[in-house]
Amino acid sequence: MTGEEAFPIDDAVGAWVPHGRFVVEGRAGGPLAGLRFAAKDVFDVAGRPTGAGNPTWLATHPTPVKHSALVAQLLDAGATLMGKVVTDELAYSLHGDNLHYGAPINARAPERVTGGSSSGSAAAVAAGLVDFALGTDTGGSTRVPASYCGLWGLRTTHGLVPREGLVPLHPQFDTATWLALDAATFGRVSDAALPASGWAPHRVLELTDAAALADGDFAAPMKRVAHALARLLGTVPVTMVASGSEPLDAWRQVYATAGAHEGWQLHGPWIQASRPVFSDAIAARWHAASQVSEDAAEAARSRMAVIRSQVRALLGHDAVAVLPSAASLAPRRDADPAAVDAVRLRTMAITCIAGLAGLPQVSVPMSTPRGEPLGISLLGPEGSDRALVALARDLHAALR
Repeated sequence: MTGEEAFPIDDAVGAWVPHGRFVVEGRAGGPLAGLRFAAKDVFDVAGRPTGAGNPTWLATHPTPVKHSALVAQLLDAGATLMGKVVTDELAYSLHGDNLHYGAPINARAPERVTGGSSSGSAAAVAAGLVDFALGTDTGGSTRVPASYCGLWGLRTTHGLVPREGLVPLHPQFDTATWLALDAATFGRVSDAALPASGWAPHRVLELTDAAALADGDFAAPMKRVAHALARLLGTVPVTMVASGSEPLDAWRQVYATAGAHEGWQLHGPWIQASRPVFSDAIAARWHAASQVSEDAAEAARSRMAVIRSQVRALLGHDAVAVLPSAASLAPRRDADPAAVDAVRLRTMAITCIAGLAGLPQVSVPMSTPRGEPLGISLLGPEGSDRALVALARDLHAALR
């Protein structure tokens, strides 16, 4: 099945990119046989162009000759790839609105955005167009859309899932990820894509500094999760400040400085040579990235190493932390840009904890009393990914 005219999905939510309508059948009989998935348009698929959310990137890069490592792994496990979906430009946004391809519809809350940069991935899953979708998470680009759209989402341990054949943004933070609508599918994909983990937590930490950055809608669900998780593990939750004596916004700035510098070293020459058109917000981010000095970047990297050790010591090998997946419900599609950016900064002060520490985080779908989707996250030690997903599923079952 090739070509848009043969594409079997009626896309009512604007998830698919124009060059992304195709089908690649998975191996018969694999553990993921019968599941259909979409790939964020930063993953290479053999014989299909990778657009990275920008038409100039699409026009100036060769068509890949092999699948990205994760796409190949999932096809071999039996899942069928249904094509490529929209991403925010070069994955440099959390909002979910692409200047060139539009803002996909959030089926769970149509008046609100999906979140980005895995915007099309979240839209396709939330609308039931596919069973799961590949995304990436650098600064929150899977955890935030998962929260906004009521989905399961995982930021993997940095480096655990191969990133070959993936357009990078900030390689020291980039992770390959996935989203799913239901716990069973999320578990199947995680079991197929992740190595086994013998992690067994005995402590539950509530990260109060992260909670303080989130809107009031998150307070009751976070408490509910922490206490249900503690009951499952036969313990009591302990409140904890992740960042010690400094505010999490200072950590966000460390992340932003180190990431921006790395991103400009990687993509700056292409941006200067090709002069792509970016949305105003993303163009401003690339301009700011171009101004980060080597001294500032080195200072941020040094601080990052300290933060990484601090967070890992906090968790040890036996703790799981509870925190919001985002700072707010999904912004309205017509929200004021300044308000959107203020939410983005608060959200990144939360999401940077896992990013700076290189740790896995699962966003568990929950909702407000009004039925609006939001996510509460579990943060685990390095390499605990598969066990963390299993724990999150047990928690979700207990909550229901």
